[in-house]
Amino acid sequence: MKVELRNTVDSALPPNDDHPYRTGVWRPQVNEYDAWDLDVIGEIPEDLNGVYIRNTETALFEPIKRYHPFDGDSLLHAISFEAGEARYSSRFVRTEGFLAEQEAKRALWAGITEHPSNTIADHGAGARSMMKDNASTDVVVHRGQALASFYQCGNLYSMDPRTLEEQGCVTWQGDFPAEGVSAHPKLDEHTGELLFFNYGVDEPYMHYGVVSPEGEMTTYVDIPLPGPRLPHDMAFTENWSILNDFPLFWDPQALADGFYSNTFRRDMPSRFALIPRHGNTEDIRWFEADPTFVLHWTNAYEDGDEVVLDGFFQHNPTAQGAERFGGHHKGFETLDMNVLQARAHRWRFNLVTGATTEEPLSDRCLEFPMINGQYGGRRHRYSYEARCTHGLFSFDGLVKRDVETGTEELVEFGDGVFVSETVMAPRTGSTAEDDGYLITFASDMVNDWSEAVVLDAASPSAEPVARIRLPERISSGTHSTWAPLETL
Repeated sequence: MKVELRNTVDSALPPNDDHPYRTGVWRPQVNEYDAWDLDVIGEIPEDLNGVYIRNTETALFEPIKRYHPFDGDSLLHAISFEAGEARYSSRFVRTEGFLAEQEAKRALWAGITEHPSNTIADHGAGARSMMKDNASTDVVVHRGQALASFYQCGNLYSMDPRTLEEQGCVTWQGDFPAEGVSAHPKLDEHTGELLFFNYGVDEPYMHYGVVSPEGEMTTYVDIPLPGPRLPHDMAFTENWSILNDFPLFWDPQALADGFYSNTFRRDMPSRFALIPRHGNTEDIRWFEADPTFVLHWTNAYEDGDEVVLDGFFQHNPTAQGAERFGGHHKGFETLDMNVLQARAHRWRFNLVTGATTEEPLSDRCLEFPMINGQYGGRRHRYSYEARCTHGLFSFDGLVKRDVETGTEELVEFGDGVFVSETVMAPRTGSTAEDDGYLITFASDMVNDWSEAVVLDAASPSAEPVARIRLPERISSGTHSTWAPLETL
């Protein structure tokens, strides 16, 4: 392996830190690398061509009051494949907040579990205001640019997908919305369009937009809601975009007092907004369903008169009745999908009758679903989902789920090994939905190393196709993406 240490960023954390999201599998990193001629067990397939990128929340400074893992700065990891070779790069996203705190060598913004008045900086971002736009939630590739995003809405920071060299914020020809963009913008690989939403505490509380393959914002419309909401993800079909209004939101009285405290109203329905891709506010079709909260959608598609939506229904969105953690763990029970009881679920919206039907798809606790991107917005058969660790926001296994037969194939990686959100990379010239590879970053706590693991998507529980050593053990993280070579 050939490694170049490109940079080391400033950090100031306690020398004997015992915070669960600044130690162990969440141990922060401060180094940025380029590496090539990587050590490989197995063989990198020559028909694997593209780049796998994963985002990471990385703690660098002691918080003003209390640290939450979603407060960390964005560190992107990219491994690119071409003609049987692989190259790795890691870079911090140099957001405005990152640069300001690097200069001050301290935290300047209040975190998600802190009151906004704790912020030291004279301005902030986000749907709940006065937060640091850390761009550390999601990443997607559009128009050959890797775009890192923030779950509370902010800028889209652009980087080269393979080298991760910074390219500034996208502007969409001067039309980038003042309200920012939430994490989880969606790329339609068939049209090259990017679909997005944002949300906030001011009416209409949500907007929806479309960006063309040329980088022009062609649609931006209001999605009126009854009050401030906490949407995290969206879905789309060939003709419809799907947004949501769930009965988990900021408590109105607390919000009036300047606090951001979640409440879940079991007496209120879940509502879904179906809007034609390039439609207007008056074109929205609203559907109601059982009360829940959904963090992530798997996919959606059209089936005759119906729109089908797959995602993860939370049976206990506020961790009601769960054992409450203390100390540094206080409040982190809501990061455990096992406590929230997330289960694969399917909704059907009938465009003729206006009726909604829904059904569970699995009894297993899973989340962070990925599919073959070529099937985004089209009928899919397979999804690849993370098994969530008990008591910690991390992943210790992978399941390939066949939604037609209901079968689930479990992939385990061994004791002390944690994996990342796993992408499906179609092989060059693929002819079937699962004709390709699954790629994930795996961190081995026992041996203190990390690898990029390549699996056969058709038989993921078989011996890995390739295991590729990285320069150092990387921290756990959130979302990832795959971009084929021809889109770069």
